[in-house]
Amino acid sequence: MGVDGSGQLASVRYQPDEKPPPAIAFGLGLQFAILIIARIVVIPMVVVRAGGGTEAYLSWALFAAVSICGLTTVLQAFRFGRIGAGYVAVMGTSLAVVAVSITAVAEGGPALLATLVVVASLVPLALSARLSLFRRILTPTVSGTVIMLIPATLMPTVFGLLEDVPVGTSTLAAPSSALVAVLIITGIALQTTGALRLWAPVIGVAVGSLVAGWFGLFNVDGIAAAAWVGLPAGEWPGLALDFGPLFWALLPAFVLVALIESVQTISNAVAVQRVSWRQPRAVDFRAVQGAVAAAGIGNLLSGLVGTVPNTLLSTGVAVIELTGAAARRVGVAVGVVFVAVAFLPKALAVVLAIPGPVVAAYLAVLQATLFVVGMKVIVQDGIDYRKGLIVGLSFWVGVGFQNGAIFPEFAQAFAGGLLRNGVTAGGLMAILMTFFMEATKPRRGRMETRFGLSALPEIREFLVAFASRCGWDGAMKERLEAVGEETLITLLGQDEADEEKGQRRLLLMARKEGAGAVLEFVVATGEDNLQDRMALLGEQVGEIPVERDVSLRLLRHLASSVRHEQYHDTDIVTVRVDAPEKISGGQD
Repeated sequence: MGVDGSGQLASVRYQPDEKPPPAIAFGLGLQFAILIIARIVVIPMVVVRAGGGTEAYLSWALFAAVSICGLTTVLQAFRFGRIGAGYVAVMGTSLAVVAVSITAVAEGGPALLATLVVVASLVPLALSARLSLFRRILTPTVSGTVIMLIPATLMPTVFGLLEDVPVGTSTLAAPSSALVAVLIITGIALQTTGALRLWAPVIGVAVGSLVAGWFGLFNVDGIAAAAWVGLPAGEWPGLALDFGPLFWALLPAFVLVALIESVQTISNAVAVQRVSWRQPRAVDFRAVQGAVAAAGIGNLLSGLVGTVPNTLLSTGVAVIELTGAAARRVGVAVGVVFVAVAFLPKALAVVLAIPGPVVAAYLAVLQATLFVVGMKVIVQDGIDYRKGLIVGLSFWVGVGFQNGAIFPEFAQAFAGGLLRNGVTAGGLMAILMTFFMEATKPRRGRMETRFGLSALPEIREFLVAFASRCGWDGAMKERLEAVGEETLITLLGQDEADEEKGQRRLLLMARKEGAGAVLEFVVATGEDNLQDRMALLGEQVGEIPVERDVSLRLLRHLASSVRHEQYHDTDIVTVRVDAPEKISGGQD
């Protein structure tokens, strides 16, 4: 275990850049896969059977879904150029598409579903390329709200699994097996810090299943009937390329779902970074872009092979938080196990045989953990009454729609019942409220110039004029000039080795907010994150600062907050500058 700045044991055992022994990495990957694969299988099963699909197509859809989720999980663990998060980002089938996918299969068949999934995959691919354009809408406030809504909307289903027992079973069977599983998982997680903590979920599920088996809840017939190795009985359903009226009628719903799933992927990509490092780090939005791009490729592949789309699962984030295992090797192992299980029907049958009460106990612990992760994302970004209103109202709107308490007839009719999903309804609410808040803010002053030291006179002139328009005195003008200078010097310093620096452009935007100003510097990307470097300055008191750190130290004292968002080809540094307090003379 690592030690954090307070001298206490850090919760992360393996960071993304660390390499646990292969045996441990595989064991952890197997654990992740066992605990998550049931979710991957259940959704295509529900879609195909509710949509009236054949058992042959169901066999193919399950095989394809598990295989694609495995491949994209491996893709997420690496980072191929701009594709992949570089984290343990476990991919799984998408819950939000269930309603519209059932409609597509029922009315147009599997080929229509495949075509709609292929076309909708363009949404995350396009969003990943230009994610910086949506930075003011897809904020940590929105992401944190979506993360909190995921467990809030899933918990009724989780609690329903507590009663998933055969008729005539002892009344003690479900509560006993669920209670044992919860006590073991939480007990190990709370009281251990070594390798045993990594295995808390599997140990809890295994012991809970043994208790359930003693009551006769563990069904071994399905396991015995499944083949050891096999391929699906069905075949590829093809694509419906006639693009008839039914395709155009369902396309808007699939596009909207793809947008919501992209927001959920962004939220989970932010969350996985929050739980993967011992020391807090600023969110790397290049990794978020990579996660969205990989999810888009996963959806494209899912459509091409004729199964339901996938998304970055929040369950994986909760497992990382619970076990402290965030090494990339673990992500690769998870993906490999998924692909292997696709060809091993008996292994899949073992997972599906885990009794419902035990699954409910395990999911309840994970979802409770995930809810707190969402709260952390919101709080760490800073929260005021505006953000608090967005979070609170969006959360309860989502819960209300999920439980049928808000205009159920409208929710049922709109876009194939899209708003019946609480994550979708609450996520849309958070996005719309954030958009309204941004649209009604005072207009930003802006200037564009060449990115280089020669831009300094223009920046000073722009900031002085901005201060004059706001009615600020000389002290505030001087502070704004100093902040502009130090931010520019710092950005130039981190790009000093880049030969193309002189060809880049700097966009500077300024707006008044309360008694202070908010400045945004938009330039090309460097390698260092200013937030992380400024956080480290507090740990370097006894060291002689390098030249670049001098600017960072000055910026740290001049600005009340600095936020650095790094995207591919774009750096955005947002600096909050408060007006200096006036010193009144002649008073105590």
